Amino acid sequence: MKRGRLPLTALRSFEAAGRHLSFSNAAEELFVSQAAISRQIRELETFLRQPLFERHHRRVELTDAGRRLLAQLVRSFDDIDKLLSELVAVPAQAVVRVSVEPSIASVWLVPRLNRFRQLRPDIDVSLEVDPRLIEFRSDQPELALRFSSNATSWPRSEAERLASTVDSPVLSPALLSSGPALEKPADLARFTLLHEENRQGWTRWFEAAGVPANAMPTRGPMLADASLSKQAALLGHGVALGDLLQIGEELETGALVKPFDIDVASGAYWLVARSLHSLSEPAAAFADWLRSEFIESRRALKAPA
Repeated sequence: MKRGRLPLTALRSFEAAGRHLSFSNAAEELFVSQAAISRQIRELETFLRQPLFERHHRRVELTDAGRRLLAQLVRSFDDIDKLLSELVAVPAQAVVRVSVEPSIASVWLVPRLNRFRQLRPDIDVSLEVDPRLIEFRSDQPELALRFSSNATSWPRSEAERLASTVDSPVLSPALLSSGPALEKPADLARFTLLHEENRQGWTRWFEAAGVPANAMPTRGPMLADASLSKQAALLGHGVALGDLLQIGEELETGALVKPFDIDVASGAYWLVARSLHSLSEPAAAFADWLRSEFIESRRALKAPA
């Protein structure tokens, strides 16, 4: 086929719709109307004389031809993005852009970030706090630090496990000394429990501790993330179910205490990128530093990998 006949606009619309499996999300990404996306895809299907999507009520799925075309277009557009980025003038100061979930950023990463600055003063770190996983395009961060409750495979990305997350009840020394006696796990029913996002974490911990279902407390304030839960525990507002990697310093200084030696694995932290083996030098340096910091955090707590 002659290059002059390539329907480039329609291919771009299809690529966005195929990645999102949504015409409306594709329209939002490309700053056009949903009707324009639908029209472009219909014209492309007419041009190819075969459907690219199976259209259902409120959702679409790719056909075999659609999947083949999408795989090629994603690779091609990403290669073009990469080359264009390389052709842009390199700034005098190297910058690595990192996407981080809010709780990891505030509780674990930011307190350690100056160590990287001391190690590599030639690299500036740009943190973009966002719980959503990005697609690592040319206008987005090159690295992401994420939590997942299971071994997650992120689409068109590579992920490296950095550390397991291990949860255990923690509270302030003042609350422990002034509150009811805390001798066994069931005694936590006399305290205010601080819940993070949902109540499932405490349920898992009580099950591991052998507390019967009918004796498990369920009430208590619901907080958005680990940073708020930790802050509330430090203020003596209740007992938090803390991730030991995120509260290691508070345990070491005695700002928080861990009343029971019952720890429950709840997931893992992951380093995510489009390709972990083809990072820019600043991103590769930051990735290596993250690995060493997680190793040190696990060593200090004698936590599992």
